[in-house]
Amino acid sequence: MGIIDYLKGQFLEIIQWEDDSRDTITFRYPDEDKEIKRGAQLIVRESQTVQFLYLGQFGDTFGPGKHSLVTDNIPILSTLKGWKYGFESPFKADIYFVNTRLFTGNKWGTSNPIMMRDADFGIVRVRAFGTFDFRVVDVPLFLKEVAGSDHQFRLDEFADTMRSRIVSVFSEAIAQSKIPVLDLATRYTELGDALLPIINPVLKVKYGIEFPSFILENASVPPEVEAAIDKRSSMSAIGNLNDYVKYQMAEGMASGQGGAGAPAEMAIGFAMAQEMMKNTNLSPGGGSPPPLPGAAPGAPAPAAAASGGVPAIDILTPGQVAQSLGVTEADVIASVEAGDLKARKIGSQYRITRAALDEFLSH
Repeated sequence: MGIIDYLKGQFLEIIQWEDDSRDTITFRYPDEDKEIKRGAQLIVRESQTVQFLYLGQFGDTFGPGKHSLVTDNIPILSTLKGWKYGFESPFKADIYFVNTRLFTGNKWGTSNPIMMRDADFGIVRVRAFGTFDFRVVDVPLFLKEVAGSDHQFRLDEFADTMRSRIVSVFSEAIAQSKIPVLDLATRYTELGDALLPIINPVLKVKYGIEFPSFILENASVPPEVEAAIDKRSSMSAIGNLNDYVKYQMAEGMASGQGGAGAPAEMAIGFAMAQEMMKNTNLSPGGGSPPPLPGAAPGAPAPAAAASGGVPAIDILTPGQVAQSLGVTEADVIASVEAGDLKARKIGSQYRITRAALDEFLSH
């Protein structure tokens, strides 16, 4: 009886791995120098794959289920062992259990900025980080390239081993996709999904893993690029620059800054006068309009009109019209809003042409 117990202790009859951890990816079964007996039972649970290795060579692979280790079930090992007449005697081999479930919420990030070519900003440096989910899809390749011969390969070791490799694959995928830097900052979820078809083929071929989900949580660029992006956003918010300049000039004139103001304001006002004359056909001959109030020194002073002492200029403010007619500015605006006196509104202010004033006075 003692001899039978001794012999049983030398052979593996039931091989299984009950994993109660959540961070173990591969586990090498401890044989304690025992041999595998013919007909031994191999139990593989869901989300597990078993890989046999013999003298450093990959043998048979088993998926979930209960397997009897006989000649028919281990053809590769039979070939490696050179069993011409089948598996009869016990043998030794390394047995690796690989967890093929989905490992979620793994973090990735660039330790240094990556260089990328952008159509808008040229060569820019980008930092990025996020999370990814992964699973093992090619067990022999994963054992060979990532896990190696560790007795127990865990997630923290995987992160240390794969961090730089994932960043390298991400950098290549970004370069191939030619995604603008502006889109990196506004379409994180879409970008992760768009990069998966580029990233996964590389990961499967090189490391035997697959990413069902790859999430880009943040992408940052140098401060000077951020400033350029802010300026571009501001320009988009302003819209038509010509209309914006006209509005600003009208605001300045309303607050009393339009008389003998800065040369830049005078130039803008002169451009506005040209635009108004072109729109109202007040200058059919194509000549330049008469000078405005506050014109540069040396320009001839405007002569007074024959009626009412109205300055001899073609564009008047409601205040100037009110002064010439001896009424209040509110009376002039009331006539404009009633439609009796024709005027053009620029921004929030009215401007009245001499022809419109003459027409009003002739009635």
